[in-house]
Amino acid sequence: MVFRSAGPPLRIGVVGNGNRGIIAKTAAELDGDARVVAACDPLPTAHARAKERFGPDVLTTSSLSELIATGLDAAFVTSPDHLHADQACALLEAGVAVFVDKPMATTLEDCDRMLATARRTGSRLYVGHNMRHMPVIRLMRDLVVDGRIGEVKAIWCRYFVGDGGDRFFKDWHADRSKVNSLLLQKGAHDIDVIHWLAGGYTRRVSAMGGLSVYGGITDRRDRTGELITDWIDRKNNWPPLAQTGLNPVVDVEDVSMMTMALDNGVYATYSECHFTPDYWRNYTVIGTEGRIENFGLGHEGVVRLWNRRTEFDAEGHEEFPIPEAEGGHHGADPALLREFLAFVRTGVPTDTSPVAAREAVAAGALATESMRTTGSALDVPPLDPELVRYFEEGQR
Repeated sequence: MVFRSAGPPLRIGVVGNGNRGIIAKTAAELDGDARVVAACDPLPTAHARAKERFGPDVLTTSSLSELIATGLDAAFVTSPDHLHADQACALLEAGVAVFVDKPMATTLEDCDRMLATARRTGSRLYVGHNMRHMPVIRLMRDLVVDGRIGEVKAIWCRYFVGDGGDRFFKDWHADRSKVNSLLLQKGAHDIDVIHWLAGGYTRRVSAMGGLSVYGGITDRRDRTGELITDWIDRKNNWPPLAQTGLNPVVDVEDVSMMTMALDNGVYATYSECHFTPDYWRNYTVIGTEGRIENFGLGHEGVVRLWNRRTEFDAEGHEEFPIPEAEGGHHGADPALLREFLAFVRTGVPTDTSPVAAREAVAAGALATESMRTTGSALDVPPLDPELVRYFEEGQR
């Protein structure tokens, strides 16, 4: 559904017109009063892609300052992760509302710098944690909030990244200088979901993992300027050791496991593997009066609830179908983009949270440090209470 605002049209910019730059086009199509007017990217191929995506009149540039000078209301930062902080801060300084794709940044320090800049300038900051809008996650949260399993005490998440070799080991995602780790890059989604379901943030974390499979593949290729759609092939790129054309630099872990102690007494685990045959996420939430678990992510799947003592029972005691929703990521992307555009215009409260995004990166970054050192538990430093208050009040 397209909606129209009562105010003037929004002028939107895109910073980093690669795989995720397409969401700016989706946003403009959802909103009859928004249009993409400029795209910034260092690659000529991305400039040509911008003309195809956004129309022949879109300004293409390699200069962020030139993009800002066009007079933007909002900008999508969908560049490689290590560039998010500098680009977002420059936009915020210019008074532009910013949508930064997850993860918010690759370090805790960059996250805190972005939050401080948003508060000082008064510019609006939004982080694209679209999984908060996935029907399966909202269904599970509703069950938690309704008290169907009592008080949450433990959460387990397993992420089977079935085409991880294609998605994350053939471009910049394989390079830790650009992502820190895939535990942070991919896990930021799931850590945020864990925090949302648990109602708390991680304060102590430990992890172990390694580069178990893809590090042994020597066939490498520079894919600069290409998109994942140019090479992904779920059917034929199997088994994992048969992969070819990996990124020239491959130094991130392909299997990792972390444990978390949250500030409200909840304990959680997150495990991620990039060489499984299947692709999906599985969440188990355990409370004082039962547990819930999802089987599938889209409308073909279900969430099951157990609330009586039993031996093994695959069907559970109640079953809830996952609602169907149109759009990318099982309907999450359109809902996320509508929320962002409404936030830009009115400052309406949002289900996503820059503070929560920071806490997801904080847990992932400290887990990465633990994983790459001794595996010991590390403390996650809390955010400045004044920043917490500012963002909890809706950036007002």
